[in-house]
Amino acid sequence: MRTILITGPGGSGRTTIAAATALRAAADGTRTLLLGADRTDTPGVALGTGTGPAPTEAAPCLTVWRPDATERFRQDLTAFQDRAANVLDLLGAARLDAEEVTPLPGAEELSFLRALRDAALSDRYDLLVVDLPPLPAALALLGLPEELRRYLRRLLPPERQAARALRPVLGRLAGVPMPADWLYETAARWDVELAAVEAVLTDRNTAVRLVAEPGPAGADAVRAATLGLALRGLRTEALIANRALPEAAPDSWLAGLLAQQRKTLADWRESYDVHPVPHLGRDPHGPDDLTALAVPAVNPVADPVEWPVTDRIAEDGVLVWHLPLPGAVRDELDLVRRGDELLITAGTFRRIVPLPSALRRCTVAGAGLRDGELRIRFAPDPGLWPGAGR
Repeated sequence: MRTILITGPGGSGRTTIAAATALRAAADGTRTLLLGADRTDTPGVALGTGTGPAPTEAAPCLTVWRPDATERFRQDLTAFQDRAANVLDLLGAARLDAEEVTPLPGAEELSFLRALRDAALSDRYDLLVVDLPPLPAALALLGLPEELRRYLRRLLPPERQAARALRPVLGRLAGVPMPADWLYETAARWDVELAAVEAVLTDRNTAVRLVAEPGPAGADAVRAATLGLALRGLRTEALIANRALPEAAPDSWLAGLLAQQRKTLADWRESYDVHPVPHLGRDPHGPDDLTALAVPAVNPVADPVEWPVTDRIAEDGVLVWHLPLPGAVRDELDLVRRGDELLITAGTFRRIVPLPSALRRCTVAGAGLRDGELRIRFAPDPGLWPGAGR
């Protein structure tokens, strides 16, 4: 399945563009699902038909779905209480009724990610258009599966499952109770679910479309978003320059805004596949208005983002890891090696990534930023690299 993630600064019209993109694909006969993260029915307003927590057919070949995070959280909590019934009864804990449950912080994000996974794995659709939250919440959401999986592996390492039979003995020796089987089983199930979400986000058929109004604020948001997405290994497929103003007389009050837009569009075209979408002079409402926006079609999949390692041992005695980070600033980059992981800080964004297997036997020998690409040099560790230093 082809997946298009759409986001942009708040108020940029990302939901309208997402609805127009889905409608255009559906008009071509593509079975399309528009997945929305908004609590309010903004997709329905744009499409001119109501949508809700159940998948709704908004047009031929077009289904719209806004998952109910509250209900999903209630179902998950009820299932958790059932699985942990013995422990809760032993502790004398009072069970929570579904009616008194309200989502905890982060519950909506997890619920939406699971809905995204379910939709992407469905064979009912050919295209999934995802209306993400506005920046920077969308960037945090896209990084959530990887971060949570890392926490789970650190807190409950899967390899400890091998010591299941020894746990009672270890508990007596240590004098403290050991984690119960159900806790490991729950962690393993979460890991599988998060891995499935992560697989969808990093799939070669998944790409991001940024939506922004051409101007100083939009330019700043796009620059930051591009760097944050690149650090996550996500590809920016297109930049939708929304609400582009029509040409006007030089003495018009629009002249200043037009000059500002032209400059921003010219700058964007140097780095992005830019698609200006005209301002209709009103808020788009209904299929006719969405069609008039003339959003770009769903293109064939481009090459995926790669972080290759090049072998320069013969020439320079190092391996070089290439990380494309467009928009990165040298003074705002920081690298910290921790075991087999590398903590990368780029501006306001951070990511901890596992090192490729070959680099785990090396030490960091330096790094440099050139033409939007971070190149990290690794020297083979003589104690770990066969033949090194001989």
